[in-house]
Amino acid sequence: MAPYAAAKTIAASEIPVIDIAPIVGGDTRGYRQVAKGMRAAAESIGFFYIKNHGIAATTIAAALAAAKAFFALPIEEKLAVRISDRHRGFIPIGEAKMYERAKIDLKESYIWGIDVAVDDPELAANRLLGVNRWPACPPQLRTALSEFLAANIECGRLMFRAFAASLDLPLDYFVAKYDKPAARGSVLYYPPQDASLGEDQFGVATHTDYGCLTFVHQDPIGGLQVATKEGEWVMATPVPDTIVVNVGDLMARWSNNHFKSTPHRVVNTARVARYSMAVFLDPNAETVVVPACEDEKPLFEPVTVGDYVTGRFDASFAYRRKA
Repeated sequence: MAPYAAAKTIAASEIPVIDIAPIVGGDTRGYRQVAKGMRAAAESIGFFYIKNHGIAATTIAAALAAAKAFFALPIEEKLAVRISDRHRGFIPIGEAKMYERAKIDLKESYIWGIDVAVDDPELAANRLLGVNRWPACPPQLRTALSEFLAANIECGRLMFRAFAASLDLPLDYFVAKYDKPAARGSVLYYPPQDASLGEDQFGVATHTDYGCLTFVHQDPIGGLQVATKEGEWVMATPVPDTIVVNVGDLMARWSNNHFKSTPHRVVNTARVARYSMAVFLDPNAETVVVPACEDEKPLFEPVTVGDYVTGRFDASFAYRRKA
């Protein structure tokens, strides 16, 4: 019998790690160099990491420490900021699964976005905006996660320009629709997963991300598995000081499938807790995603960011079905 959630362990040297230092410094000539590496990764293994991304190690460490402190709280305190109808707050184990027949995901998560006030007029029109549900403890959570999100959003602007360069589009093709991004973050706790839970139990079952780009900051424990273009599962081995970049459904549509949405899953077979931090980088909610392919047949119908992402929320989260 094959081992549970079998995945090939590949050497770190086999994982495309793209140095984006040339674009962090603001040199527009560097985008072609970065774009070349991105296209090569997309056409080979199908996913990649980035290094020299400009997000301070202290910012990442502060966010992770605050997240661990939050997840260590008694469940009653975490439930005080239970997820809202705008997808902000705490989701306990048992309220998320990636598709209808999957088991529930074995994880806790806390989701936040750009801070907006309860009387912000944009809340009425933008379904991907929401008032954050900050807990009283740990007191450093709000500052740490807000700074972490802001740094990732700025890095996202660079990556959107690099994606445009890789498709021979004007550098601002994507970021022109990113002035009020529908960006959100999620910190995640995966408890140790005993084999007795069965071979169809995952921390997160196989899925693709909903939006354009996802940045994944892993801890050293590992457990993220990614499907290559050939459909082979490989371990996304944690590489220090890098970020995993997942292409989501909307970028696949926008690029007319030149960049394919990356199937991935999480299984924590270690005997210790695993933590991860993900940032979902999407353009303005009203953006209509139309395949950018003047000389090609469009493979997808137009769709707005807000409609697509909220539709996927509705299918994946129990609190949406209850509502």
